Amino acid sequence: MKYKIYIVSLVMILVAFASGCGNEESQEEQVTHRADNGDLRELTADASTSPDFLNEKDETIQVIYELAPHYKQVLESVPCYCGCGESAGHRDNYDCFVHENKEDGGIVWDDHGTRCGVCLEIAASSMQMSKDGKSLKEIRDSIDSKYNNSDYAKPTPTPMPEA
Repeated sequence: MKYKIYIVSLVMILVAFASGCGNEESQEEQVTHRADNGDLRELTADASTSPDFLNEKDETIQVIYELAPHYKQVLESVPCYCGCGESAGHRDNYDCFVHENKEDGGIVWDDHGTRCGVCLEIAASSMQMSKDGKSLKEIRDSIDSKYNNSDYAKPTPTPMPEA
């Protein structure tokens, strides 16, 4: 799979705007539904079809969303430290980008990650570490080490990977 931008570049770019989650309201018209927490959720036929809410977003955000379904196992193994566990009921970093994988291959995307530098940075870092051959446990330990402090919110309730 060809990447438009190397994940390593994403991490550097994201560090510049990793300022936490905003509460900006999006005015997108083609939305499957708005969750109780205000996040937009949009169903597409499959992972290769991007949600409309990404159309006007920065290319870096679009690439992270494009890659997220391909790194499902990795992102489900790392917590998010933006507070979305409590505010949005997220269980892991994957939930910041994908709300549901349908049995027929459809994807219900979540726009939470479009407004959250912490979510984006954790995803980009985790995907890069996976690409570099790190185990799920090594990735998780690295994320926890960096974000498990008073500068960030309580992590999502993500189970620790076995290996």
